[in-house]
Amino acid sequence: MSAANDGAAPAASAAPGMSAAPEWSAAERATLRAAYRAGRLPHALLIHEAPGAGGEWLATWAAQLALCREPARAPCGACTGCRRVWALQHPDVTWLRATEESRQIRIEQVRDLAAELALTAHGGGYKVGIVSPADALNRFAANALLKTLEEPPPGTLLVLTATQPSRLPPTLISRCQRLRVRAPTRAEGIAWLTALRGTGEWGEALEVLGDAPLLLARAEPREIAQTGLDARRTLDALAEGTADPVAEAERWARGEALPLRLRCFENWLTDQIRRRTPSAAPITEVRAGPYLPAGGVVLNIRELFGLLDEVRELRATLDVPLNRGLALEALFRRLTRQGAPS
Repeated sequence: MSAANDGAAPAASAAPGMSAAPEWSAAERATLRAAYRAGRLPHALLIHEAPGAGGEWLATWAAQLALCREPARAPCGACTGCRRVWALQHPDVTWLRATEESRQIRIEQVRDLAAELALTAHGGGYKVGIVSPADALNRFAANALLKTLEEPPPGTLLVLTATQPSRLPPTLISRCQRLRVRAPTRAEGIAWLTALRGTGEWGEALEVLGDAPLLLARAEPREIAQTGLDARRTLDALAEGTADPVAEAERWARGEALPLRLRCFENWLTDQIRRRTPSAAPITEVRAGPYLPAGGVVLNIRELFGLLDEVRELRATLDVPLNRGLALEALFRRLTRQGAPS
């Protein structure tokens, strides 16, 4: 399939990574294209993506599919409709995102979206609304969106993206056609980033972020790789009891890369849990005491799960006024206390 027929965007596109189609979403694009050509494009889609796998990319591609001016080749990637969608400038596409103040999507935003979808399309075709991330909808906003899904205006396409669709009401999920965008393999992620931006330290950066190449569409891979290496060394030292929790907490809190370091912390904890999980069977009990087959640092797996939850909570509340140094110190002290030579 040529790039033009697959919705390639101009280099000046405001949407990251639009000039290279993520090949791991080819099946989902084929499904949507077939539904469109058969006149069965659903009025609501829920794209369940692995973090950084391209949920917003696919949502934008679906909008281009609906608004392309060459229906037989949609999305052609070259017509005015396609180019304006990719540039985030199409008058018939409305984006709904979380507010910076609360990181939530509020009911007033959903009401504005519903009012916009009820208007006649400028191009006489579809009106498209994209809610991303949909799992940022608060309870009132989700209920308001449900009303729009129950009685959608004619000629509308509503696309929701979510990494945690379980946070959405089941009644809302049931009214959407679901598409799953899997995480790419490491090789697929590196190939996509290389095609998009040329050679770079993509493997090292993906080692830090996990297999989430869309998060690297505009990032500097070397800086991410270096930050990740430093974070892993710090966490290893804390677990071994050879680093000072107070000093390291102050250092992390002062830096501008705290969100990235917390992601590294989350990935480090996840890796520790995986190493300590029996490969042949799932965990059937959580023991009160530390357990590890042999060697290395003894880490209580129950404590690791608790730390993982708290790191995720800290990442989600970075915009809330709090003493980040004290919060990190508490986490680091717990890691130091429960890690000991075996």
